[in-house]
Amino acid sequence: MPDAPAISPASLWKVSEAARRLHRDALVWDNHAGFGPDPSVDLEMLQAWRAAGIDYLSIDVGYDVLTWQQAVKNIAAFITWFEKHPDRFVLVRRAEDIPAAKHAGKMAITFDLEGMNALDGEAYMVSLFYRLGVRQMLFAYNRNNLAGGGCHDEDQGLTAFGRRVIEEMNRVGMMVDCSHTGYRTSMAVLEAAAAPAIFSHSNPKALRVHGRNIVDEQIRACARTGGVVGINGIGLFLPDRRATTETMVDCIAYVADLVGADHVGIGLDYAPSSGEEDPLNDLSGLNPHYWPASEGYSEHLRVAEPSQLPEITDRLLARGWSEADIRKVLGENFLRVARAVWK
Repeated sequence: MPDAPAISPASLWKVSEAARRLHRDALVWDNHAGFGPDPSVDLEMLQAWRAAGIDYLSIDVGYDVLTWQQAVKNIAAFITWFEKHPDRFVLVRRAEDIPAAKHAGKMAITFDLEGMNALDGEAYMVSLFYRLGVRQMLFAYNRNNLAGGGCHDEDQGLTAFGRRVIEEMNRVGMMVDCSHTGYRTSMAVLEAAAAPAIFSHSNPKALRVHGRNIVDEQIRACARTGGVVGINGIGLFLPDRRATTETMVDCIAYVADLVGADHVGIGLDYAPSSGEEDPLNDLSGLNPHYWPASEGYSEHLRVAEPSQLPEITDRLLARGWSEADIRKVLGENFLRVARAVWK
């Protein structure tokens, strides 16, 4: 069966001509996709990212609810799919592969893990996952694990195992990621990291009080490592709860005002909905331990879509941002971290 047609033309973006030109030319980086890690996932959905001019995407292949065996199966299925679609996608290994993929008209892909249960209690598993294409890993996914504390738990802090994992991540060249992680643990991780660390998809708690969001001290600590905070597109974590482009830009501007435009990017956490209910609603019903109803997860959640990325470019221009700083937010900041960390 032949591949789907090429991406939609940039002329379809409902933005100014200046924004269209800039967004098409810039490296556009989405640091986390939120669709469920499962071998049955139809990755043709990635056309939505390509149509929005997105050049790089990190795809979740496992989180703490799943076993390490399931994470490996997910990776195997996804790798196989990408190997069958080399005209549109490329699994990148080095940071320099990403601009090369954009130049070739392809979308660059790596994987991420949300939480460290996939390591099965062994720090040496970091090297295996790195070789399989995982380039960033969270310390915890909402709840405590062997490495550290989650943002919806009695945060136990960074453990001795967690410190060994940091050493391995720094050694092999994997990004240390503090999204979904508790305050106490994240601050210890950022202090211990020997390379730039990130919050791949987290929003400022100053604009929306929620357990998944992060306080100014965490944002500053991330910036001190040379890292980046990726703004999340889930409405539950955004100021207006509606996942509008304007409210995402408010979060971007807040982080930039706090620590500078060098330390903010985008991690949409987008998952296409198959109907009236969104994927996270389904998951929260199955395992409320990880998604407590008291935090609002039982509500219908609006999520910003990839098509809003050109609109973010447009809104930033309208607010008087320089093209250089917009390019940083769209992708250059995360690329800088990848160049510093990946090996």
